[in-house]
Amino acid sequence: MRSPYLWSRWLPQIPSVVFLAALVGLVIALFISVLLTFPLSMLPGLWGQITPIAVSLFLCLVIIPIMVAQRRELFRMFGIPFPEGARGRLVSRNGKLIVDTSALIDGRIADIGQAGFIPGSLTIPRFVLDELHHIADSYDSMRRNRGRRGLEILTKLQQESNIPVEISEIDVKDVPDVDSKLVKLAKTLGCAIITNDFNLNQVAKIQGVQVLNVNELANAVRPVVLPGEEMEVRIIQEGKEFGQGLGFLDDGTMIVVEEGRRYINSSIEVVVTRVLQTAAGRMIFAHPKAE
Repeated sequence: MRSPYLWSRWLPQIPSVVFLAALVGLVIALFISVLLTFPLSMLPGLWGQITPIAVSLFLCLVIIPIMVAQRRELFRMFGIPFPEGARGRLVSRNGKLIVDTSALIDGRIADIGQAGFIPGSLTIPRFVLDELHHIADSYDSMRRNRGRRGLEILTKLQQESNIPVEISEIDVKDVPDVDSKLVKLAKTLGCAIITNDFNLNQVAKIQGVQVLNVNELANAVRPVVLPGEEMEVRIIQEGKEFGQGLGFLDDGTMIVVEEGRRYINSSIEVVVTRVLQTAAGRMIFAHPKAE
């Protein structure tokens, strides 16, 4: 009774491309086995009976994993578009999204959910919840406040959001750190990960897991600013270079105003000269509007 349950649970989670690549490997292994069966059966005695079967099993065990590992090249060789997406990432197949500790501590996931931009349900693994509790019990006041904020956001998601939130008891054995557990669990369940942790983002992408990065989303929805546009900005501090003043937009984008130092603690009209996009975010350079 247990075997059919396991098949019905795990078989739908196998990607179609993996199944097709394994099937191609099986056909190739069986074809080679058929070619070798006659000469191997000519071996004397018991060897003639055992060797063809042993060779067939050996070819299946060798060729099928090779075809699965090289499935992208296999599809490309036959001119078939690779179905896993342009970057070959594992897209969520069941509508579930696994939430990382950093995304809960950050808190913006609650606002994103209330705005209706989270498709499907949220899954909080038990080991992520345990890590939040550990941070909330820290002796360091800053870490303690961060952990408590994460727990408050989780409570807010459960009580005020229309998104289903599930605490998953599934654990990943023999994996020490939380990030590795998240990646392995996401690959097993066919889910994407919501995070704003840069290192987890990179590790997950390398292993083919789709990542929904909160910081990338924030950068993507910032209003477009073009050179020549005029805007009002409040200068709040000095810049790095002589005479510069710094201000910020409502979304946190830094504006560097040339010759803006003399306007500190004042709001002025500026003209955008250029926009610089960096890995850390966007910077806008401007100068005071001529009177």
